[in-house]
Amino acid sequence: MEVVVKKPKRFRDLFVPTTSIPIFILLCVFVGYPLLQTLKLSFQEGDHWSLQNYIMVFERAWLRKSIFNSLLLATLAATCSVLIGYLFAFLLTRSKIKAKGFFYFIATLPIISPPFMLSLSVILLLGRNGFITKFLGLENFDIYGLPGILLVQSLSLFPLAFLNIYGVMQAIEGSIEDAALNLGASKFQTFLDVTLPLSLPGILSSWLLVFVTSLADFATPLLLSGKFDVLSVQAYLQFTGSGNLGLGAALSNLLIVPCLAAYFLQKHILQKRSYVTVTGKPQRPRRDLTTKFSKALLLGLAGLITAAILLLYGTVLAGAFTKSWGLDYSLSLENFSYVWSVGRQAIADTIVLSLIATPIAEVLGLLIAYLVVRRYFWGRKVFDVFALLPLALPGTAIGIGYVLAFNDYPILLTGTASIIILSFVFRNAPVAMEAAKASLMQIDPSIE
Repeated sequence: MEVVVKKPKRFRDLFVPTTSIPIFILLCVFVGYPLLQTLKLSFQEGDHWSLQNYIMVFERAWLRKSIFNSLLLATLAATCSVLIGYLFAFLLTRSKIKAKGFFYFIATLPIISPPFMLSLSVILLLGRNGFITKFLGLENFDIYGLPGILLVQSLSLFPLAFLNIYGVMQAIEGSIEDAALNLGASKFQTFLDVTLPLSLPGILSSWLLVFVTSLADFATPLLLSGKFDVLSVQAYLQFTGSGNLGLGAALSNLLIVPCLAAYFLQKHILQKRSYVTVTGKPQRPRRDLTTKFSKALLLGLAGLITAAILLLYGTVLAGAFTKSWGLDYSLSLENFSYVWSVGRQAIADTIVLSLIATPIAEVLGLLIAYLVVRRYFWGRKVFDVFALLPLALPGTAIGIGYVLAFNDYPILLTGTASIIILSFVFRNAPVAMEAAKASLMQIDPSIE
């Protein structure tokens, strides 16, 4: 007979210090230190300390307007992205439909493309010289500004929400919904009283993730903003165009404030109730929670979004084979020949760096999520916020911070592949972290 010896608690608890301390040190070095350098830069006026950069932000009307525009855009983009992501997640997990694999592919397709691809497609179709604009004779139509940015961000960022919510909804125990239906609740009432509340962790973490990503996005507003100024673009222009690094750093640092506000609001809502549905018992097959009308409505909405995504990507593909879009639509392979001859090494480097950074970011995000959700230790909330901050800043601000921080000994990384990999890892680990946190909140700790 085998005797099982239970390990003393002190040995089992060694997991927390042996993982949290090294990760916290890494966060301090590769998140805190660059942010500190950016913060220091924002308070410098020549050779002395000054609040002038922050005073300038609130004195100038166009910069105050940029703050309001950024918050408005991020709120609308996060809400629209979550609605679209939830639509696809519900359709794939709570409805018996064909072509689930196709809809899953469509719901994840925008996440693989560069951020400016859909913006370029919208310009090719709906810009002042766009194909649809000219074909329909829409001389006064203007896609630039809030409508264009919101359209592109909603379609390009909703996969972040979909993947998060889809994982959460997959984990909800089907017997809970069965119990509600057996007690006489309608499918719609079951959805409102059971499915929707239990998927709240995924909804809120997705909203926070998209909100922060939208705040930091400057590629889309840079192409489509028109007269709709946002903080990320203004920070980028101050860094690269005007050479006013202090003002650019101040604008970037202001993005942290709404990020923290959204984070604490999310925590305040989630801590009020339990969302555990994974208990270790065998899961029962889920019932179809849609009626004929609701299924037709959901499929119609998903079909419209699918058509829009396919149209935008089809336009990019067509434009790649076109000699000169808007002037000469004859087929040509010159674009591919040019890209392959000029950018072949850049493509190879991008793939290699991404392959290295992706698994590291995934593991790091999972470990942080596990420590934050499952372990209690001093500074846990600071640990959580610290890991999320890189996602709130524009990529340019992160780059400037890394150059300032790692341009000299003892950590000299500027000009190497390591600095790119590290910036990728710590900027994208929050995506994995938020998804893992939403899933862990559903799993009963007693299973462990």
